[in-house]
Amino acid sequence: MNQDSLRSFQLTLAGASRWLMFLALLWLLGLAGLGWLVKSFLLVVGFICLAPIIAFLGFRWWLKRNLVQAQCPVCGSEVAGINQTQIECASCGEALKVEKGHLSRLTPPGTIDVQAIEVPAQPIDR
Repeated sequence: MNQDSLRSFQLTLAGASRWLMFLALLWLLGLAGLGWLVKSFLLVVGFICLAPIIAFLGFRWWLKRNLVQAQCPVCGSEVAGINQTQIECASCGEALKVEKGHLSRLTPPGTIDVQAIEVPAQPIDR
């Protein structure tokens, strides 16, 4: 018989014996009336597996409700922000407030916002 095949068989048997020992221990705990321990262990493992999935889906739902994408009122570039926060436009640097799905300029109290109109100059004849 080949020595290498005997070694690989021994390694495979050693790995299988660990799993068999673990399963036998779980079976003995169940027989001894400690099935609640096994069930609670499986419940914790299930929670650990499902918690990241539930957290990811919850974060996506929250982000869909609170992420606002709109145009900057100053320069017109596309800006994204979260509701009830203050952000800065990446293009013009204007401070903006995100509220109720819209962007507005964040100005100090008493500031009057005006729009300039270009008036063509006409010479005065005397």
